[in-house]
Amino acid sequence: MYKTRKIREEEKALILFLLSECGFNDQIYPVAGEVYEYEGGIMGSINLAGSDPDQYAGDLIQVEYTDSDQVEVIITLTRDRNNRLLDLDFWKADFSKLIRYPAPGQVIILRKFQ
Repeated sequence: MYKTRKIREEEKALILFLLSECGFNDQIYPVAGEVYEYEGGIMGSINLAGSDPDQYAGDLIQVEYTDSDQVEVIITLTRDRNNRLLDLDFWKADFSKLIRYPAPGQVIILRKFQ
């Protein structure tokens, strides 16, 4: 069983922003109040409680962010086969620890998937 924690306000704000950029809201894709941190939270990736990581069904949106050490970070919001939010996945180009969590206005949209 995974150890979960409460979702942080900055995580929820980013998820809500990404959903709105896709034309969705938290009524269509409710944001879980609990999350599980992948990699012990090093890069910032989280799984939203209530979803099943084995039921990945696709990406909703992918954005880019430059961390304060000038390393590129790709962030992807995904859903599961039950149409619930699955992951907010961070991939830092050099696999180092995320230094500064991005605010919604700091990300650049790369692609939206429908």
